[in-house]
Amino acid sequence: MAGVKVRESESFENALRRFKRITERAGILSDLKKHQRYEKPSEKKKKKLLNAMRKTKKPRTTSQDY
Repeated sequence: MAGVKVRESESFENALRRFKRITERAGILSDLKKHQRYEKPSEKKKKKLLNAMRKTKKPRTTSQDY
């Protein structure tokens, strides 16, 4: 669990900014969004397959020397 101790003479805004940075690096928000609703195993497989296809897809632009 992420936590931030407020330093002496540190403003609340700076501490909040540090907290947000720590939670972002830890991946807490992305994990929370992922678990907001139930995803069926078939949907997980489909999403995983689409991501793999997207990664392996070659760029459609071709460079030609004229």
